[in-house]
Amino acid sequence: MAGAVDLSGLKNKAEANARGGDQAPAGGSGAADNPAVVDVTEATFQAEVVDKSMQVPVVVDLWATWCGPCKQLSPALEKLAQEGGGSWVLAKVDVDANPRIAQLFQVQSVPTVIAIAGGQPVDAFAGAQPEPQLRQWIDQLLQTTRDQVSGAQAAEAEEAEPVEEPDDPRFTAAEEALERGDFAAAEDSYQQILAAEPDNEQAKAALTQVRFLARAENADPTAVERADAEVENVDLQLAAADAELADSRIEEAFDRLVKTVKRAAGDDRDRARKHLVDMFEIFPEGDSRVLAARRALASALF
Repeated sequence: MAGAVDLSGLKNKAEANARGGDQAPAGGSGAADNPAVVDVTEATFQAEVVDKSMQVPVVVDLWATWCGPCKQLSPALEKLAQEGGGSWVLAKVDVDANPRIAQLFQVQSVPTVIAIAGGQPVDAFAGAQPEPQLRQWIDQLLQTTRDQVSGAQAAEAEEAEPVEEPDDPRFTAAEEALERGDFAAAEDSYQQILAAEPDNEQAKAALTQVRFLARAENADPTAVERADAEVENVDLQLAAADAELADSRIEEAFDRLVKTVKRAAGDDRDRARKHLVDMFEIFPEGDSRVLAARRALASALF
């Protein structure tokens, strides 16, 4: 085979045929009884030959119902394909029913056999061959195409795998400090990021979470009881909300701060509002509890 054949040439035709239904092969074959043998049409060529050749070599047998030598060659190839146990696939193409495939390979006579590996033709011959010679040809094909198919598989896998962006060392340092329980160092790291990038949303969200975790670790378990006894004390209400949130009593924490916003005025009111908004940032966007609390806050403010 001189030069590379562009096997994607049938793609548009294949898609059109797929919409209209697959074309049935004109002649019979052993494909129905042998999973290593497939009857291929223009509609299935891309999937059964090109795509499959990325996994195993595909031997394309171009034949015709009126061809005498084809009746000798095809059964021999089918036998060898069955013996191959899936190490290669025989793709049978009736050239009369699928002339575009014959044109693609510039077939001058049948039978013509073309080996495809890694999406490209790698070897070919024309005319009937005795079984021993066919067996030798197949063995040589498997040996020479092993690296080519493996390379195609590796290329596909590399293309399919998402490329991971390298870790930002600034975030890595902050996360390591957080894992150590050093909230002050983690907060400092995130503040340094924001000093350089004021619009870094990831750093903003992380800083909010670190500040809450620091408060939650030191939350006073008696704050809720004391806050309930002194509802006008804004400091106690903020501390009690932190304790409730740390205890996973999320809705109670939100409700406490909304009520504080309603009761308070001036700076105290703004402190309670900001505390509640900071709490919202801890949760993922669209959290139903946050949405409900936002509506309640808006009602309390206006």
